[in-house]
Amino acid sequence: MPAIHPSQWIRPLQHGLGIIGRDGEPVFHIDATRASTTVVVTHGHADHARPGHKHVIATPETLAIMAARYGDQFAEKTTPLPYHERMRIGEIDVCLKPAGHVLGSAQIVLDHQGSRVVVSGDYKRKNDPTCAAFEPVKCDVFITEATFALPVFHHPDPKTEIDRLLASLTLFPHRAHVIGAYSLGKAQRVIALLRQAGYTPPIYIHGALTKLCQLYQDHGIALGSLQAATAGKKGQPQDNLAGQIVIAPPSALSGPWAKRLPDPLIIMASGWMQVRQRAKQSGVELPLVLSDHADWGDLLATIDEVSPKEVWVTHGREDALIRALAMKGITGKALHLIGYEDDAE
Repeated sequence: MPAIHPSQWIRPLQHGLGIIGRDGEPVFHIDATRASTTVVVTHGHADHARPGHKHVIATPETLAIMAARYGDQFAEKTTPLPYHERMRIGEIDVCLKPAGHVLGSAQIVLDHQGSRVVVSGDYKRKNDPTCAAFEPVKCDVFITEATFALPVFHHPDPKTEIDRLLASLTLFPHRAHVIGAYSLGKAQRVIALLRQAGYTPPIYIHGALTKLCQLYQDHGIALGSLQAATAGKKGQPQDNLAGQIVIAPPSALSGPWAKRLPDPLIIMASGWMQVRQRAKQSGVELPLVLSDHADWGDLLATIDEVSPKEVWVTHGREDALIRALAMKGITGKALHLIGYEDDAE
């Protein structure tokens, strides 16, 4: 029997990718953006993992993250699917492989009627001690995001950025070094990279990070000593945080909480910190280019590794990527999915 082209059974719908059955109706969705019957979730970020679905299938770690964020009743039914195990949904064989994005993040490998499609979700290829590394899977169609799909984006070695942070601590020992980092994935990665670099003192964290940092530790991710960053009352800076590393959600950096720290040195950890204007507009003194997405070079290298016939782009800067694919003789297609954020990075 000849293979059926994947466009016949996987399609962009209003609320995410739909896997279509023989009757033309979705058998399940991937990262659905509104309440759906059966959803396979790639990872726990809020724009991909939403509450209210009837049945959610994801890695055990992603299910734990969703429960921590939304409560245990975030779905009527949940099915854990560990990496490399297979299950059948309708007529589709489904397997999850590590995506290297955050704890529990997964690529969704779909096998049906002689074709293999890999939905990569969000992914990165740089060092991250807090999650399983991306595993390339050869396929017919590779579905990728394109957050940093411009040749200008080249993310440095994470060690280089952490070394810059540690050098600043030496230069400014009386200032609290306050790092804005997304609460799921980025904050824990910064902590783990600091430990990997040999930094052993306690790291102080904003209360909004406590639950997810504890979840990472419960899953065997060593983060060392973490202490609550209590900034003191208005007009009364907490002097014991001078010369210490404090990590908080980006939204806390511009508010009164950060201003009560001792002479705070504002830092942001994000791939967007490569864009100097973004750092300047945010009042960032030390931009750390630490991205949890693939940069331009890693996107192209990954596509070479998985050697697809076609690449479908979910969201981001798809035009440049599709042009680069054409030069390689690979068919590219923009899916124009909406509801997935580029900024929470």
